[in-house]
Amino acid sequence: MTDKLDQLLDEVTDEASFLRFVVALQEDYEADRAEAARLPPAPYSAGPLGWQNFTIGGFLDASASWAEASSDWDPHENPWRRCASILFAGKFYE
Repeated sequence: MTDKLDQLLDEVTDEASFLRFVVALQEDYEADRAEAARLPPAPYSAGPLGWQNFTIGGFLDASASWAEASSDWDPHENPWRRCASILFAGKFYE
């Protein structure tokens, strides 16, 4: 699923492609949680598909933290792509 997310992230150019990315990100989260229920990861480890943040609070905090940390080195002329990148970072940024 991560390859699909990477591809969809690269394709974000407008609202419709942003929403496709958001749906795929949600599906990736659900797949991670289902696999973790089947084969639980070690404590303090990422989920099977790389998810580090499992609550909405943790996800939003990580997204915002990454956005602040990357504001100088990850400029995007397309705000839809920047928003998608911020959400994507909520998956893995701690």
